[in-house]
Amino acid sequence: MKFKSIRLLSILSLLLLVGEASKAQMNDSIINFLFTSDVHFGLTKEQFRGKENVPAKEVDMSMMQIMNQMTASSSPKIGIDALVITGDIANRMEKGIQSATASWNQFKEVFIDNNHLIKSNGTKSELWVVPGNHDMSNAIGFHRPMEPKKDPASMIGIYNLMFPTSQISSFDSSLARIHYSREVKGVHFIFLSLYPDSAERVWMENDLKNIKKSTPVLLFAHSIPDVEPRFFQNPNGLHDINEEDKFENLVPENYKDGKDVKGETIIEQNGFADFIIKHPNIKVYFHGHENWTDYYQYTGPKNNIDLTCIRTDSPMKGRISLKDEKKLAFELISINTNSGLLTVKEVLWNANENGQLWKWGQMANYHLK
Repeated sequence: MKFKSIRLLSILSLLLLVGEASKAQMNDSIINFLFTSDVHFGLTKEQFRGKENVPAKEVDMSMMQIMNQMTASSSPKIGIDALVITGDIANRMEKGIQSATASWNQFKEVFIDNNHLIKSNGTKSELWVVPGNHDMSNAIGFHRPMEPKKDPASMIGIYNLMFPTSQISSFDSSLARIHYSREVKGVHFIFLSLYPDSAERVWMENDLKNIKKSTPVLLFAHSIPDVEPRFFQNPNGLHDINEEDKFENLVPENYKDGKDVKGETIIEQNGFADFIIKHPNIKVYFHGHENWTDYYQYTGPKNNIDLTCIRTDSPMKGRISLKDEKKLAFELISINTNSGLLTVKEVLWNANENGQLWKWGQMANYHLK
């Protein structure tokens, strides 16, 4: 897989653009949202702010407090339209990990009860959540032992949060698909269940049929675009979840590139790439799963697309921030809907330098029009 490099703006450019964004916010229609992923309630962090073995609830609460603080204390004040979290609310319930039920209750305490973000009009910000592979595995089972064997609490919780008029008390992965869309100031947001597999693309096709070709579309999912084989339905034997094959049956599409979970996903990715070619107004793909900040271009197996991807850090499993907690990050995304400029800024929320808990990290600009 080849990725085109993105040249990030200098700190000087960042400061100039922040100033310009502040001016634009007074004159233009601005969308602001925060983006994080892989909050993994149930895990502990080896080192955090001078303490050892710190539970996810404390780490995630610290991040939420910084989100509240940075948006409340900014000048001019930043209105936040939404907080987006792309999955792994719970950690997989293997040995020593708490149940999804306990994790969902902690999620609600941190990201609902203690979420004080507000929009520019003074109303409460939206909370948009999609599931991760750990949430789904807890609900449907896994090829290694879990305790309990199944607990769909985070999948049920996400579904009921996002579909308040259609509540469920049990979870059937074939029926309770967690995908939805939102329209904000002329930008179309699509939230997917794990990965844009063939079933999700059928749903997206129907969702997009009434959207103007000129409307920018943003996709949000847990998985990386070069998806792992294990996400797909087991092509072997009874097509079940078992320790020998190690497929996890997370999405309804059958794995087509072979029989081995260590194979490639060329056919599956080409299906997604063809969909992107058909819908050129899909401009950006946001995801977690691999757990570090990265802004890059996904070109597909045939190098025939050029899709901007924004990957974010995990407060609990960050590949870089796990070794250096000053690199803990989430993203602030601002969209000027008049100019079509999307600006993504990394917020290093635990930098703790010069008396400031957070500071700006890397940054990039993209044109949606």
